[in-house]
Amino acid sequence: MSIDSKKDMIKGKTNETVGKATGDDKKELKGKIQEKVSQAKEKTDDIVDKVAEKINNRSEK
Repeated sequence: MSIDSKKDMIKGKTNETVGKATGDDKKELKGKIQEKVSQAKEKTDDIVDKVAEKINNRSEK
């Protein structure tokens, strides 16, 4: 997991927790969205890495 993804995940979890504790539905929702965005970024990074690896392996042949 990249550093940016981890930061987004931590921010999201924090916002979600604070939102739940204070009854702030908007903050809680914002936290959940931040977490999902972080997960999507991580999946995208994984896909890019796999594609790059395949391209590099083919160019070496």
